[in-house]
Amino acid sequence: MSTIKPKKIKVDTLGDAKIPVPEQLRPFLSEIGEVNLYVSEEVIDAEDPNQRYFIFEEAGPKEKIYFDPSKTKCAIVTCGGLCPGINDVIRSIVMEAHHQYKVAATLGIRYGLQGFLPQYGHSVWELTPENVSQIHEFGGTILGSSRGHQPPEEIVDSLERMNINILFMIGGDGTMKAASAIWKEIKKRKMKISVVGIPKTIDNDIYFVPRSFGFDTAVTKAIEAIRCAHTEATGAPNGIGMVKLMGRESGFIASEATLAQKDVNVVLIPEQPFELDGEHGLLAYLKKRIQERGHAVIVVAEGAGQDLWRREMKKNNEKIPVDASGNPILGDICGLLRERIKKYFKEQNIPITLKFIDPSYIIRSVPANANDGVYCAFLGQHAVHAAMAGKTNMVVTKLMEKFVYLPLSLVTKKRRKLNVNSPYWKAVLASTGQPPQFSNK
Repeated sequence: MSTIKPKKIKVDTLGDAKIPVPEQLRPFLSEIGEVNLYVSEEVIDAEDPNQRYFIFEEAGPKEKIYFDPSKTKCAIVTCGGLCPGINDVIRSIVMEAHHQYKVAATLGIRYGLQGFLPQYGHSVWELTPENVSQIHEFGGTILGSSRGHQPPEEIVDSLERMNINILFMIGGDGTMKAASAIWKEIKKRKMKISVVGIPKTIDNDIYFVPRSFGFDTAVTKAIEAIRCAHTEATGAPNGIGMVKLMGRESGFIASEATLAQKDVNVVLIPEQPFELDGEHGLLAYLKKRIQERGHAVIVVAEGAGQDLWRREMKKNNEKIPVDASGNPILGDICGLLRERIKKYFKEQNIPITLKFIDPSYIIRSVPANANDGVYCAFLGQHAVHAAMAGKTNMVVTKLMEKFVYLPLSLVTKKRRKLNVNSPYWKAVLASTGQPPQFSNK
């Protein structure tokens, strides 16, 4: 029997750490604290179980640090869409940097990466414990955000002008790719600037990250919308309640909310294509459900059924539009579903009442709940520990109850998607009672 040899995951460092860690951070971790972890199929898509064993560097304060705190200037930038917990992470970074390491200054870059470029005219805000102490009470980000590509060369020029030693980037997949590009430019110039990412995506779709901050809050708020849809559906003869939830390319919020709130009868996610027509299509299944139970609740991830929408685009010879970041603009699948459902039941001579709820902007704009608040605090603290120790080109995350460092190249490798062959998805199907697939055959 062969012995499994775990793969060691390494992160970059700026150089040898020679400065003793501040006394208040003791006891510290050993210089290289390592943990062996098995990463499940819910997190990565490696088919061979032997390819899921890894050795990670554990997050935490080290015995020696790279930067002299009294001469260290940090910067924080938030990018992309809003998400519960961003302010919590900002607050944690500032508090840890100032109280534990006593860094010289921490600057807040306004409105995403635009804030680095002079032509946009955004002011820079010095962040102190006094002006961030209560920001966790509010949703969104006090720094503002933006989307779109900004030249890494110009960003690094700005970092150099401001004498920034550490850059904390809070954002999703696109932000992490931007962080990687910034780091490459820094390395090209042989500069000593640490770049540390804190993964942020309400969709929970960053590769190798089991749970991104804000996800727990999003599910909690999504449950409220599902409960309301169920009330509407049961309050009228042949009532149908439809809820649209976030999930451009992954159905984690829709699936988790479905498991938590047992009222969902159909959940549609991007990873599982479906058909409307035919004996085994969604419409026929809804008819059966209405005839047997008198109501139905449908949860739709925003990225579900895009192949159906693209068929409509092709009929009209239209191109699929993209946003400022180059992401395909999603088609209105819920609009298509509502139209087809109403048309189908009218043809079947079955009167229905269909109510549609889209809580997306409410969900992403609320403050973090208690679980996310605690998680964000740890993420911010460990990001500071990593940066001060000279770690760079990396992110901090929680894997199997351990906070660890991951290289940017790993988390930007691909988007994390829900495994429709996993026990998790089977549990979702068992909760709704829907078939594994809606087909037109």
